[in-house]
Amino acid sequence: MHGAADGGRPRPRPKLGAVTWLRALGLIVRSGLTIERTRLEPLVALRAAAGVATVIGLALWLVSPAYAASAAFGAFSAGTATFQRSWRPRKVLALAAGAGLALSTFLGYLAGAHPVSFLLLLAVWSFGAGMAWAAGSTSGIVAATTIGIMLVTITLPTTVVQALEHAAVIAFGGVVQATLILLFPIRRWGAHRDALACALAAVADYARRLRDDPVAPFAPEPMMTARDAAAVTPWQARRRPAALHGPRGLAERIRPVLASLADPRVGAPAEGPERDRARELLKAAGEVLDAAAHSIRRGTPVRAPSEAMEVLRGGEDEVLRGPARLAAVRLFDLLREVVETADSSDTHAANAPALVRPTMFRMVPVVLRAMRRELTWDSTVLRHAVRLAGVACLGYLLGNALPLGHGYWVPITSVMVLRPDFHQTYSRAVARFSGTLVGVGLATGVVQLAHPGAYLSGGLAVLSAGLMYLLMRTGYAVSQSFAAAYVVFLLGMGGAEWHQTVRDRVLLTLLGGALAMLAYVVFPAWETPRLLDRLADWLAANGRYAAAVVDSYADPDRGHRAEVRQALLAARTKEAAWDEAFERAKQEPVKHRGLTRSAAQDAYEALKSMGRAAMLLEAHLPGPEVRPVPEAALFAAALRADTARAARDVRERRAPGWERVAAALDAWEGSDGGDDPVVRRGAELLLGALEELTAALGTTPLERDVEPVREAREGRQERPAPEEEAADAEEEQELRRGRGDGSAPPPKDVG
Repeated sequence: MHGAADGGRPRPRPKLGAVTWLRALGLIVRSGLTIERTRLEPLVALRAAAGVATVIGLALWLVSPAYAASAAFGAFSAGTATFQRSWRPRKVLALAAGAGLALSTFLGYLAGAHPVSFLLLLAVWSFGAGMAWAAGSTSGIVAATTIGIMLVTITLPTTVVQALEHAAVIAFGGVVQATLILLFPIRRWGAHRDALACALAAVADYARRLRDDPVAPFAPEPMMTARDAAAVTPWQARRRPAALHGPRGLAERIRPVLASLADPRVGAPAEGPERDRARELLKAAGEVLDAAAHSIRRGTPVRAPSEAMEVLRGGEDEVLRGPARLAAVRLFDLLREVVETADSSDTHAANAPALVRPTMFRMVPVVLRAMRRELTWDSTVLRHAVRLAGVACLGYLLGNALPLGHGYWVPITSVMVLRPDFHQTYSRAVARFSGTLVGVGLATGVVQLAHPGAYLSGGLAVLSAGLMYLLMRTGYAVSQSFAAAYVVFLLGMGGAEWHQTVRDRVLLTLLGGALAMLAYVVFPAWETPRLLDRLADWLAANGRYAAAVVDSYADPDRGHRAEVRQALLAARTKEAAWDEAFERAKQEPVKHRGLTRSAAQDAYEALKSMGRAAMLLEAHLPGPEVRPVPEAALFAAALRADTARAARDVRERRAPGWERVAAALDAWEGSDGGDDPVVRRGAELLLGALEELTAALGTTPLERDVEPVREAREGRQERPAPEEEAADAEEEQELRRGRGDGSAPPPKDVG
């Protein structure tokens, strides 16, 4: 009945991001109030709290309680900066945060006497702080903190000399934190070790999942994080432990080998003794990688299970054949190298070229170039900077106009809540208000019962700061509870009455959070309308990566590994951008006019399949002694051309076509020279993934374009594959020539 009524057309899929505001707010409240279980760092928190205590104690002893309250903001904010996600030394973060806070304080004092000049300074400074997100989230968060310090300190009238004194004291807080980090190092290179260990553990988990699901997906985030951590400054490169030099590159090379071993299309058959042997190897690989990850994380010798290593040595037996045997031999060599590198105490690995990270001073032109690239109206960073400047100025005017004390809490709340995306902005607003309510309430109760003096108030402020540092990673609401209590005790130490803090800060925090939420609605930067662009970028990058891999088979004498590596990194970056955009879009209360949720998911699966097919080919990259496959060059050229054109079609909402790729594959199958079964099978997998993408994007207006693609794909799947005996003979011959057995030089890690 329904099919006849609507002409037999498929029912429309639910719209992507078709989330009502009510449901979106429900998700936001749950996210903002979520308390996560995470590993705590009590010694690091104690060290940061000691820095705050040092500054407060010295200021109380040498000057006055009011001066101590002002000085403590520098040490507190510098300590908070050291907990941000960054691969730079924490002492450098503390010094940089202290310097930025001191500069904003000084400029705020200079312009504070003239409302118009201060408003102009606030707008320019806030815009620059918003643009700092172009350099990363850590830069953006620390820059937002400098706005807050500027807003607080301008309420204290002072001369230029006193402004310099306050700025110096705030900078001194950063120096104290940096000095404590230098004198009391805790788990040196801990974040770098964790990043590398997580990458190895992710590959270990991938190996175990491949036992049951030969085409299991692999999330690239651990590898991307490990690569970020591997980029070091020249100073760090001279001091980095030897165990942190090599395992990341080995993990990158192990992943495609695992996939090629498990995938029945190019590796071990789906059933039989070879599949059982492949499962044994995958299990053993997971155990060895887990042992290496534990060793790197703890800085202890590797204790690889002897049974697992014995199973891997059995890769030299006659159970596996063809490409699966090649993968097993290469897997054992790579895992043995992982164990040796992770267990190394000398510097033999230090000779490998490192990924270079600019120093803090050399970062200035890099950040400026990043900001310049974001100066487009469609940029999320630029829109965030405009919102931040507008909200800071409006909040400042509104807070001063209201008949309440501490009016600066309105703009402070707004700038600390605002983030470049919708969900984080709203969830942080909810979390900040809830945390403020709890923290101010508890601190007020303590003040009423104990009536603490200046020194006891300072001690309670230090305790609150320490608890905030300790529980910072458990959730924003929890950390804000102790941050609010810290401010109550700090203002009480400086002479502010507790009832002013309770009434004013709760109401003004609510107003500041509402202002930030309203600003995002008035001037949004939705990710949903950009999804097709993100998808097109990923498709084009995947096409370049796959073409570079296929080209390696056409001309083995020319070194393609650097080109393949660069293309892989670009494709991985675009995939991560799509993942982030898609997750944000699912939480936005806006609709996409052309892309449905299920179509987006299907397109994601198709592009993942395309990347996987290229990765399987990468696992068997030929050495210079292997005979070229001329047909691979024609296929790679067709792949580059079709994916580049398809990316434009996706942006313009047209169904992509793959005529050149299909024609190149047809010519390949009809020729006598294209007798490499691995690369030919990989080419078939690539075309199949591309056709899946066309079918996934086939919404109702494009069904006429999609149907012929489906029919062509079904016809191609019915064609007989090359005979298994010929494939095995070819792979045995390649094995004897040394192809892919670990004798070839490892690929260079181009930064």
